[in-house]
Amino acid sequence: MAEDTSHAGGIGTTEEAAPDQHAGRRNYWPPGSEQGIPQCPHPHPSKLQSQGGRLLSSLLALNILFLGGVLVCGGVFSEVPVHQEQVLVMLTIMMVLAGVWMGFYMLFTARQKQALPYKDSHAAPVWLRAGLLVLGACTLLLDIFRLVRAAGSAGCEHPIKILFPCAEIMFVFTQSYFLCVHSKDCAQVQQGATRCGLTMTLVTNLMLWMSAVAEESLHHTGGQGADQSQVLTAAAAGDCLCSTQLCRIVQTGSSYLYPFSIEYSLFACMLCGEMWRNVGQVTDRQQHANVKLRLGGTAPGLVLGAALLLAGLAVFVIYEVEVSDRATRTRGLLTYYTFNCATLSLMCISCLVGCLAHRLGGSSGNHSTGPARSLDEGLLVAAALGQYLISYFSAVALVWSQCSEPVNVLNLLSSLLTIVQLTLQNIFILGSLRRLPVLEGSRPGVGNPLSDPPTPASPVYTVSGASRSFPEAVTERSFQRSSPHSHRDSAGSVSVPESVASSRESRQCPQPASPHTLERQPRILRVISSFLLLCNVLLWAMSAFGARPQFANGIEEKFYGFQMWAAIVNSGLPVGIFYRMHSAASLLEISLTS
Repeated sequence: MAEDTSHAGGIGTTEEAAPDQHAGRRNYWPPGSEQGIPQCPHPHPSKLQSQGGRLLSSLLALNILFLGGVLVCGGVFSEVPVHQEQVLVMLTIMMVLAGVWMGFYMLFTARQKQALPYKDSHAAPVWLRAGLLVLGACTLLLDIFRLVRAAGSAGCEHPIKILFPCAEIMFVFTQSYFLCVHSKDCAQVQQGATRCGLTMTLVTNLMLWMSAVAEESLHHTGGQGADQSQVLTAAAAGDCLCSTQLCRIVQTGSSYLYPFSIEYSLFACMLCGEMWRNVGQVTDRQQHANVKLRLGGTAPGLVLGAALLLAGLAVFVIYEVEVSDRATRTRGLLTYYTFNCATLSLMCISCLVGCLAHRLGGSSGNHSTGPARSLDEGLLVAAALGQYLISYFSAVALVWSQCSEPVNVLNLLSSLLTIVQLTLQNIFILGSLRRLPVLEGSRPGVGNPLSDPPTPASPVYTVSGASRSFPEAVTERSFQRSSPHSHRDSAGSVSVPESVASSRESRQCPQPASPHTLERQPRILRVISSFLLLCNVLLWAMSAFGARPQFANGIEEKFYGFQMWAAIVNSGLPVGIFYRMHSAASLLEISLTS
């Protein structure tokens, strides 16, 4: 009888089948289902609590963000009766609250038993934490300059202009230590309070970023346009004038430190966002990387990129000197646009070669993305929107104005090449990041067992001496019925011919590329990524340290009006600057680990 059952089922089980009312038949439905209808498990209470905490912290962040954004934007325009001192008071209060929570987390929450049993090894890479420390040091220097300037004119400055730099110094110092030490934490206790504290810290950094962007934009656009009084704030118009040489030096040096303060806030937002996503997550206890960092094979890209970087710095100096004089402004713009078009063309060609190398190299690599990797990819795509915004608005203005001067033609070509270069570079970087080596001893990302309840284990069957789960066993049974080449061994198991097994494996696993292509692909990727790294550093430096051809060329300003064009540039340019730095960091990772 057992033999007949085995022939009828076509599959031999590892355990003896229990007798049921249907003789000669087996129930192949997995456990947890009845009559072929899977049972829907009820949501776990911890999962509902986790979702509620995420929703509450998100709503809190959005409300504070909208309120702070309205106040910061209101302080930019003189028509709105919101003064700069009131904005600084709000920012000071937010920094104090965020600093108090970070101190509470480090002194109490992180020291609780079983508070931090897991670490996300993929979160907060070394380059991000090192960049945070460097940018934080520049931000501290900027606050010291502010204190020196405020102390030199204590008789006419508002007291908040002395309290704000002091509060920011304590906030930056506390936050830098907090993010460098605890950025990989997956907090398992006080999850609701931790999420709310992280969103408070993230929104505080966003408010500081908006304030620094507004202040830096006023510095660059204050002298542009016919109606300067519509752009300068009422508080800035009543600032004390520098009367000493030290005050002038401090004021000049502060203008070069604003880009670092802006980037510091964005880096802190990235790390706070990763920590917020990892609250309550569960990952492997022991994770270690076994990836060798290789600097060899990058010499061609480094040499060409370094040469382009030095030439770009020389062009930047020439542009800054000539654009300040109306007589030589056109020549300076011609020099800048010519070099920019040449650089963008080389970058486009490099990205195309890199994408072709990916295509020829096959689909080998790590195609899994964890929370940290997904956040990096999302930030990369979202930050490119700033440059897209400026380029498209500029291209439309130049086409509709029908200006045929060489400087305007080069400006249009530069805008179009920027759009193409951003698209190709995003494709190359995203494709390269997903092909990086997998970290040994770790999973691609962290996961929450409460977010996806475990599915019941499928019955295990023996096919050709190997254990098979339920879906694979059904496949073997179907093959046994349809194929006359299968036979049964003495144990009652189905033996599948090697030709069929090899064909099934070939359908599941794609054919790898040729060995020569696989050997050359990492070298090509390292050369291209090192070259693009230096090019992005160059474009970042030129934009961060004062290159504003969007205002020097008056076509867009006449087409849209000064206020609208200034709003477009001041909104998209800081995000574009962050995109260049984030791209450089991603390309560095690709160059070292390809």
